Amino acid sequence: MSDSVKTSLPLSLSTRRAWAADQSISYLMQQGLVNRDVISLAAGFVDEVTLPTTLVQNAVQRIFAERASGQRALQYGSTGGNVDLQEQLLSHHARLERCDVSELGITQDQVIVTAGSQQLLNHVAEVLLNPGDICLVSAPTYFVFLGTLNGVGARTIAVESDENGMKMDALETTLNQLEAAGDLPRVKLIYLVSSFENPSGVTLADDRRRAAVDLAQSFSKTHRILILEDAAYRELRYEGEDGPSIWSCDATREHVVLAQTFSKSFSPGIRVAYGIVPKDLVTPIHDVKGNFDFGSPNLSQQIVAEVVRDGSYEAHVDSLRQSYAVKRDAMLRAADAYFSDIAGVFWLRPQGGLYVWMSLPPSVDTGYESALFERATKHEGVMYVPGEIAYPGGSPLKRTNEMRLSFGVEAPETIDDGMRRLANAVRNVLESTSHATPG
Repeated sequence: MSDSVKTSLPLSLSTRRAWAADQSISYLMQQGLVNRDVISLAAGFVDEVTLPTTLVQNAVQRIFAERASGQRALQYGSTGGNVDLQEQLLSHHARLERCDVSELGITQDQVIVTAGSQQLLNHVAEVLLNPGDICLVSAPTYFVFLGTLNGVGARTIAVESDENGMKMDALETTLNQLEAAGDLPRVKLIYLVSSFENPSGVTLADDRRRAAVDLAQSFSKTHRILILEDAAYRELRYEGEDGPSIWSCDATREHVVLAQTFSKSFSPGIRVAYGIVPKDLVTPIHDVKGNFDFGSPNLSQQIVAEVVRDGSYEAHVDSLRQSYAVKRDAMLRAADAYFSDIAGVFWLRPQGGLYVWMSLPPSVDTGYESALFERATKHEGVMYVPGEIAYPGGSPLKRTNEMRLSFGVEAPETIDDGMRRLANAVRNVLESTSHATPG
């Protein structure tokens, strides 16, 4: 054997790794955690002040009050989820749907517990989508799920949206175009964030929810097209009345997968979410999930079961709504105060969730490499999420002058200061652009 140092050989990585490269969420979370001196209107984190430390402590004490129950909580659980939690989730879901459990039309095994809703979104994509299969999404949409779709090699097509969510005439037109091109057999999924969408804060109008189900059913010709309803923010409503879920509009219970999470309404560190899936999707998801974790964290599930059962979860969410409503209002007041006199700036008023969507004049690029992002982060000390990452790559609907602003993390007075700094950055870029343009 030669004494010379052997040159290190490169790794031979999979195609799936290349599909999953360059995830924006990793960059944003790292920046939000590292740059503590920068006001973050970017992070989708929950407010640490609201985290239910006392409720969790009380639940853990009850679980470990007896040795046997404590041992069960520290043991492996089943792939589909803790049975006690599944029962509590059926009751919880019935409350949200304003009906009795018997009226839901589902069985307990159709409730699948996951470690955060992202796990369920990922499993649904894995079991439904082959490389080249098609998923239709709103423009804009949840950018983390765009990464999931890229990771399975799916073809993602954006559908035009407005202040009431995805436009159903645009969805129908897109489906007709795909059918005419012979691509309808590859359409497997329609992804919709039904309430207070991340990133836009938009809620899908009630009539569009029914229409979405009708379109999924009518275009299911060679196979069933599913709707994946992401209801992560459903319980964070600050004004107005809750409408029906998309899931509830499907009387067959065969065309909609519902994903909900306790990350935003209770605790992201607990990592408990759940999905309600069509009966014939239960086994495929169990198979994939079994390979992934053969059971979500058991102790976390039992903590959630405890707080849902004793009613402390509902009381916590009521308190949370009040807290976030104050912060939402602080951001909207600041938008009025600092942006109203800047021509070409518009923003949406969300009725819930954690985000405000803002559009700037078309000449202002908001991307990571833009003059605005540099000015905002390096000179003004404020961060936002560039809107362009919320569109599939190459989409003709993609716009580069938008941004997502989050009021979840900062205190009301800090939100006000952050919006003032951001407005200063926008004015600076507009002035620079004006000076650079020949008169």
